[in-house]
Amino acid sequence: MRMLALATAALAALAVAPVAAQAPYPDHAVRILVPFPPGGPADALARIAADEMARSFGQPVVVENRPGAGGNIGMELGAKAPPDGYTLTLAPTGNLTVAPHLYAKLPYDPAKDYAPITVIAAVPNILIVNPRVPARSLAELIALAKAKPGVVKYSTPGNASSNHVAGALLESMAGIKLTHVPYKGSGPATIAALGGEVDIVITGIATVTPQWKAGKLKILAIGADKRHPSWPDIPSTGEAGLQGYYAGTWFGVVARTGTPRGIIDKLNREIVAALSAGELKDRLTAIGFDVFTGTPEEFAAFMKTDMARAAKVIKAAGIKASE
Repeated sequence: MRMLALATAALAALAVAPVAAQAPYPDHAVRILVPFPPGGPADALARIAADEMARSFGQPVVVENRPGAGGNIGMELGAKAPPDGYTLTLAPTGNLTVAPHLYAKLPYDPAKDYAPITVIAAVPNILIVNPRVPARSLAELIALAKAKPGVVKYSTPGNASSNHVAGALLESMAGIKLTHVPYKGSGPATIAALGGEVDIVITGIATVTPQWKAGKLKILAIGADKRHPSWPDIPSTGEAGLQGYYAGTWFGVVARTGTPRGIIDKLNREIVAALSAGELKDRLTAIGFDVFTGTPEEFAAFMKTDMARAAKVIKAAGIKASE
């Protein structure tokens, strides 16, 4: 009888063990990797999203900046994280759909290493100049660049970034020669323009709104055929004769491939619900983001389409990840 009682107790313990191991997600802190330094649009988005997720989950959500190599260092870390939903990556266009066409060997594969959760927002890129640059419009800037080939310098968040693609496309369509100066993130790229190290910065408006309103930088154009409804006073590149030119960056949240589908779905629900709330959506719109979300399947399809578009632009502009 004693042996039977012990065996029964052991079986009961075994029956309970799997249940105890399956703790509700999340039961401890979640981290969001940002492959760029603080101060850029990816960092701003990640911190806003982290605050909302922490309130919803009842667990800390920590933003960890891991810049370097055009974002590839942070992306590699995310690709090697455990597939448990506790390490997420907030990645921009450049690292998910542009980089695969520029590097012969990436330390990660966006299609194989990452599971899409949702796109969260896009930010139109704008062309900004230091006030000392003698150009009051994009047309005048193009004329200046034509008169002095290679003299006018522009900064971006990094070589082979989507901003770099936008700069190269501008050169191609406008028939000008600029000098590209890559930095490790949108923040440093903007500081370079503020300090006069470069003449132009191509970045998202969310990165420079305070400096723009303070008159420290001049916005010449937004990268689109038409003016943006949120900033009707900013001319479009289409107005300067560059019809078909588009410059913008979108951002999405991804997890390591192999993360349980239940966790992916929960993250999708929570992030989409947070970004759909009027107050948060208005807050993001006010600092320059266009908020849009979707299902993991919609995000995967969107990435596939955008990757094809990026391939065409890169080939036409002749961009190479050689700097």
